[in-house]
Amino acid sequence: MNPVATLRRIAQHEDLNFLLTNRVPRIALTHAMGWWSRIRHPWVRDVSLAVWKMFSDLDLSEAKEQRFASLHDCFVRELRPGARPVDPRPEIVTSPSDGIVGACGRIETVNGEPQVFQAKGFPYKLAELLGDSAHTAALCRELQGGSYVTLRLTSSMYHRFHAPCDARLEHVTYISGDTWNVNPIALQRVERLFCRNERAVLHLRQTDGARLLLVPVAAILVASMRLHALEVPLNLRYRGPNELPCNAACVKGQELGWFEHGSTILVFAPPGHTLAPGLATGQTIRMGQPLLVREEHGSSS
Repeated sequence: MNPVATLRRIAQHEDLNFLLTNRVPRIALTHAMGWWSRIRHPWVRDVSLAVWKMFSDLDLSEAKEQRFASLHDCFVRELRPGARPVDPRPEIVTSPSDGIVGACGRIETVNGEPQVFQAKGFPYKLAELLGDSAHTAALCRELQGGSYVTLRLTSSMYHRFHAPCDARLEHVTYISGDTWNVNPIALQRVERLFCRNERAVLHLRQTDGARLLLVPVAAILVASMRLHALEVPLNLRYRGPNELPCNAACVKGQELGWFEHGSTILVFAPPGHTLAPGLATGQTIRMGQPLLVREEHGSSS
């Protein structure tokens, strides 16, 4: 029997997977992984990459560089030019990242508050996700009846995220939190998981004034996000202000930042945006492919 295949099957067992990735000192383990991944030693790098490949479908054929000084460098790798074509149509809001589509659909109002789902049967309030900010109430009113998409990045995927449309990054809200795993097993067991984990709320203003929110959510082994518009990393050691004004113009497909490992990005759009045709839970999507369609442009698509 193939020992690697056996280990993979054991790791995929739901109860054991949940135990190994959640019933552990998550934050301490995340700090330790951050330290380990940055060790620039060939033995550490080679052993770490070998273990990573054993438990994932890591494919580096599209990477800009083929040799890495550390495990971290491989995590945050760039892709070669042209590896991710971006849909140029103005009515299309593209996927900001590679990912697997999770819960998605309409932002419904329940008992007067916008509500979405992290998984079937596991709702959460939008206001709780966005945090205790002066912007929250107005954002919730603006997004009622709009659309949302959950994008899960596995550990082997490309970890950088990009502007889904021409826009201006106006503000970032950083919310410190836990580091629960965000895989499907955990999403079916931990209520309001996205509202518990460390996350950032990126406020994008489209060229016609419409709002678009990107919410990168960290997880176990990945509690650091970098944004080109900010000089500091957003992670569990960050002690600065939670509200970070920005004024950074970006064009569709432009890189906004990256995760230090795999995780999740939530996309929220106001009414006037619908899911791209064919988009469905479980679908693998790449950065630059259609995610949402602006309805006022629907006749030209």
